[in-house]
Amino acid sequence: MALELQILALAGLLAVAQLAAFAVLANLELPQSWLVGPRDEAMPRALSPLCARMQRAFNNHVEGLVLFAVAVVAVVAGQKSSPVTEGAAVTYLVARIAYAPVYWAGVPWVRSALWALGMAATVVMLIAALG
Repeated sequence: MALELQILALAGLLAVAQLAAFAVLANLELPQSWLVGPRDEAMPRALSPLCARMQRAFNNHVEGLVLFAVAVVAVVAGQKSSPVTEGAAVTYLVARIAYAPVYWAGVPWVRSALWALGMAATVVMLIAALG
């Protein structure tokens, strides 16, 4: 299996881990009657700042994961895998792994830099797929 596909699978597992971490905290904060219901009503109260950051970090990861998956499929299907695309995939994953706890901790600038690094790695892969 191409390294880029392995990294994509690991990025998927990272999404699962982030979702689980957020869900555990949200389940501790919100009333079970609302959690197990159809959620037709608005959330009964706001999430704590940490829980809300965890939710936003997960959502951000899923948004970036879509673009990264496109890049991986384009590279692998187009047989454009190279040390550059492999390095970009590893860079993406490392940036995304670091991004979540930095976001949870509310650290400005570093969070944005990690997001930009992951996005740049994705763009490198997309360009390589076209080359």
